This record gives sequence, C-alpha cells and structure tokens, in this order.
Amino acid sequence: MRRLTPLEARVLGVLVEKQATVPDTYPLSLNALLAGCNQKTARHPVIEATEAEVVTAVDALKALSLVFEGSGARVVRYEHNMARVLGVPGAAVALLAVLMLRGPQTAAELRLSSERLHRFADVSSVEGFLEELAARQPALAVKLARAPGTREARWAHLLCGEVADLPPAAAAIGTAAGSAAGAAEMGSASAGELAAIKAELSRQAVLIEALQAQLARLSSELGLAAD
Repeated sequence: MRRLTPLEARVLGVLVEKQATVPDTYPLSLNALLAGCNQKTARHPVIEATEAEVVTAVDALKALSLVFEGSGARVVRYEHNMARVLGVPGAAVALLAVLMLRGPQTAAELRLSSERLHRFADVSSVEGFLEELAARQPALAVKLARAPGTREARWAHLLCGEVADLPPAAAAIGTAAGSAAGAAEMGSASAGELAAIKAELSRQAVLIEALQAQLARLSSELGLAAD
C-alpha cells in the first residue's frame, strides 16, 4: 500500500474514532466526516480542510479499499475497512487511529487517549501492540528516540511515511513559551508561537479529560462517590 497523505490519514482516523464514540451516527455522512477532520479538540495538528479536499481524500481511500460507502441510506455514508486491509487487530487499529489524530505520543499517553476506542489493561499491553506494529514488514509504527530531559520515548505511525524525530510536545511548548515571552518583551508573540502554545494546551486538556473519565470509571467500579 502506498503512503497516505496527512488528510487521508486524518479521514481514516476520524472514521475509526467515531465508530467507537458515536456508533449511532456511524457510518458517517460527508458533513460529519468533515466536522471530525476539522475538530478543534483531540486533534494535532488542527486543520481546516474543505469539503472538496475531504471528498478527494475519501475517493483515494476507497481506491485502496480502506474506506467504502455504506448501503441502504438516502445520504451517502462512509465507513473504514482498516483492520482487514492492514491485517491488524482492533486494538492496533485504535492505537494507529489515535496516532493519526493526535500525533506522536508515549505508550502511557496512548493508553489514556485510546480509552474510548479500546480499553487496554495496562501500559505494557499498549507497548506490546506497538512493538508488533513496528516489527511488521513494512512497519506501521516506530518508536522515536527519547529526547534529552524526557522520561519516556514517543511512538508514531508510519502510514504517511517516515517521521521526523522531533522533540516531544512538552519540550516544544517550553521552547515556544520561552520564545513567546521574549517576543512579548519586544512587542507580541508570533502567530506560529501562539499556535504552538494553543496546540499544547489543547493536547493537555484532552489528557486531563481522559484522566477524569478513567477516575470516574474506577470510582464507579469501587462503589465510591466521585467528587
């Protein structure tokens, strides 16, 4: 299979995500798919794709048998065929979808981010599936080198080709914040610096939301009243 474009990967990730999170409206209409691609939360990077661009991406994915049109509906709806085409289990599909939607993450972050798509028993199980994806020929995931000052290495998908081994988002935001502060002394931060800060704040908000959901679930299972 050829490398996907970033928008094709976004479309595929959205279909996998929405299948698990909004099953009542899945398969997705074009409008729902477009909204999912341009969603502001739980996305990195945030994009503004047009309807025509999404249609082009869908047609390309249909040619690869990764997406097909649902039947029996007045409005054309789309669903993914990722597990069958790639020959991977549902747990691996969930991890790839999160990586396509949110960018490189550590195994611990992936476990939290994929909570609604697939519930992993622990971080070790996440790492096991990631290692299987990395061992395939061709590889579907890669473990990035651990950046100086970080405790864990991040993982990235390879459906769009090789990944530049960039510093983790936490390091990037520190650099952006420092640059923004320096720019503020001279006047104002650049648009790029502000975008980096907003993207990291959005990523942190998603992680906090996932932690809160996990805490609520554990409290319910233990019969404790959540505050």
